[in-house]
Amino acid sequence: VQLQASGGGSVQPGGSLRLSCVASGFRFSSFAMSWVRQAPGKEREFVAAISGSGRSTYYADSVKGRATISRDNAKNTVYLQMSSLKPEDTAVYYCAARSGTYYTNNPRDYDYWGQGTKVTVSS
Repeated sequence: VQLQASGGGSVQPGGSLRLSCVASGFRFSSFAMSWVRQAPGKEREFVAAISGSGRSTYYADSVKGRATISRDNAKNTVYLQMSSLKPEDTAVYYCAARSGTYYTNNPRDYDYWGQGTKVTVSS
């Protein structure tokens, strides 16, 4: 099983980024996917999740209205589009996979993790 996240970088406040995570080694459409972030010195924080089919999504209050999670099961890829970025969005962003098509907002419920991609929001 492998999850390869990419798309992070440095952006000014108010800017946008799209993160991608390519999965391999498992039946992608049978897994719920999530994005979780970890800021320096803080615990991992749930950001967003999507069901295996892609028909259902869920967002943390901290990003609701600014983030969109989506997936392309034909490409084994999950995305996180973030806009109106704030300095408090600075973190390493991880994609994670959970066996079964239903998501949770608890990072501990996820079975597989990618290596993370760093997002820095600063002027």
